[in-house]
Amino acid sequence: MKRLQGRAAGRGPRTPLLLAVPALLAVAFLLLPLVGVLVRTEWGSFGAHLTSPGTVEALRLSLLVSFWALGLSLLLGVPLAWLLARVPFRGKAIVRSLVLLPMVLPPTVGGVALLLAFGRRGVVGPWLESAFGLTLPFHTSGAVVAATFVAMPFLVISLEGALAGLRPRYEETAASLGASPVRVFFTVTLPMVAPGLLAGAALTWARALGEFGATITFAGNLPGATQTLPLQVYLLLQDEPEAATSVSLLLLAIAMAVLVALRGRWTGTPSPGRTRAVSGAPAEDPAVATAPEDLPAAEDPDTGRWALHAEVTGFNDLTLDAGPGTTIAVVGPNGAGKTTLLRALLGLTPRAHASLRLGDTDVTELPPHRRRVAWVPQDGALFPHLSALANTAYGLRARGVPRAEARREARAWLDRLAVGHLAHRRPAELSGGQAQRVALARALAARPRLLLLDEPLAALDQTTRAHVRHTLRSHLAGFGGVCLIVTHDPVEAVSLADRVLVLQDGRTLQDASPAEVSRHPRSPWVARMLGRNAWPGTASAEGLALDGGGTLITAEQPPAGTPALAIIAPEAVAVHRERPGGSPRNVWPGTVREITASGSRLRVLVTSDSAPSLVAEITPQAAAELGLADGVPVWTGVKATEVTVVPL
Repeated sequence: MKRLQGRAAGRGPRTPLLLAVPALLAVAFLLLPLVGVLVRTEWGSFGAHLTSPGTVEALRLSLLVSFWALGLSLLLGVPLAWLLARVPFRGKAIVRSLVLLPMVLPPTVGGVALLLAFGRRGVVGPWLESAFGLTLPFHTSGAVVAATFVAMPFLVISLEGALAGLRPRYEETAASLGASPVRVFFTVTLPMVAPGLLAGAALTWARALGEFGATITFAGNLPGATQTLPLQVYLLLQDEPEAATSVSLLLLAIAMAVLVALRGRWTGTPSPGRTRAVSGAPAEDPAVATAPEDLPAAEDPDTGRWALHAEVTGFNDLTLDAGPGTTIAVVGPNGAGKTTLLRALLGLTPRAHASLRLGDTDVTELPPHRRRVAWVPQDGALFPHLSALANTAYGLRARGVPRAEARREARAWLDRLAVGHLAHRRPAELSGGQAQRVALARALAARPRLLLLDEPLAALDQTTRAHVRHTLRSHLAGFGGVCLIVTHDPVEAVSLADRVLVLQDGRTLQDASPAEVSRHPRSPWVARMLGRNAWPGTASAEGLALDGGGTLITAEQPPAGTPALAIIAPEAVAVHRERPGGSPRNVWPGTVREITASGSRLRVLVTSDSAPSLVAEITPQAAAELGLADGVPVWTGVKATEVTVVPL
């Protein structure tokens, strides 16, 4: 019975007959012509038909023309596909229509158009003949031009789809590591879209091999010059139909072989390597993971001191100054402009513009690859076609460091981050934490003058995070530039940063030391990130009139009318089942909505109609004595002296 149930579950929903019958008819409609060729082929004479002098000569010419057409398509089509996929410009829709036009144009009409353009009386034909002595019609070169005209769109469309599906993050990261646009194209872009490129090239070659209409119209049907295999089939149909069937079967077999080899990959989807994650891969390998202080420091001949001065305009509007060796934690809610700030410093976003000076060098007008600004994006953006070692050495190689030296220094950085034993694995063979450490090593190895880290430790477990945080802190202690770290982790902000930059709506809300931000956060989001209750309001004679409704009594508060933020530590919130008496001056009824563990204590979320939501922190024993659970009515109390008021 279980076997039958499993089999039934594996079949899935039944296919409606209304769809199945037309689909089967469509398959039969496409299959019958192929069956007709197979049935009518004279197999006894098949070899003789294919080895006849005329067929052999036509096949030779077809191969010559098709490969020349493929070469021209690669030379012209690859840049065109990149332009369509990567560069915004006016008239792009018209250019794309021109690319698609040969695919929908009747081949004979295409041949006429070619004749009127490149013929002896065409638009540019007389000039080609007088200037270069080149006559295309009724010549092998004309057959190549005709085949290229009808086949190149397959390459352009396939490659454009692959480029459009490739996240720009990989190319932007390569640029931040010092790679020029040309180097990025050949070392990152093309390898990552290789499946789409190969698929488009195969389709282009197959289409050029089978081209008939445009060739016969533009180049004619001259044996040994322009008579390709499809034209040979056309002639054989008149005198030797059996031979025509045999040659048709040859072309059919070639076309099917190409399609089967592609297995549906002509859609142009990029294949960034295997998506299989390594199961059971340990976060650390005790046999090779070494404490960072026991490892030799990587050599850095490009030492120096680089202060930072940046004036950012646009979505972000702020001025940032920092001395050499300063680490700044950038915090704020989603949409505050943290990533936009980093991308503006990199020169990678039109949303904001940064006038940037590093040390004595103004890099504002320099392209991203010449700014010496290294970046670790949130997902790491490791190049999937390169090993961990090659990824880490990429920035050094882009800056002209010899291969052996670059690999030696890259290996040292991988060892410092305890992933040296994974040097020859590709990103698809790494766990999320391992990949993030390789990405961090790659940025540190690039010898930057400004280091931008976008949540670099988010993918790591707690033990590994502490290890990498220690390694990063050790490196930053001797780093001569400035480091900006976007983080949502208060431990990272306190342990790594000298300053905390709080952003809100692209502006600076607070820029102070971690201790000052912890004591007096000016942002409700930052206060909640630190585990505090944060209630914005306006000072009044009675207390703090809360924006969410209600009034909070405080021991000290700014003058009336001053916007302020009330900070309440969760451990200062008392929870009762009955209304308390005594000293608390702020008492509200509420309902328990959530109970979560925080170390050895419990955090209790209480909602109320009389005040904003409040988080209390109590012991498990106290929660058991109170009988707390979701939905239980309670009373909360906060002493006025336990409230810290920060003017905004």
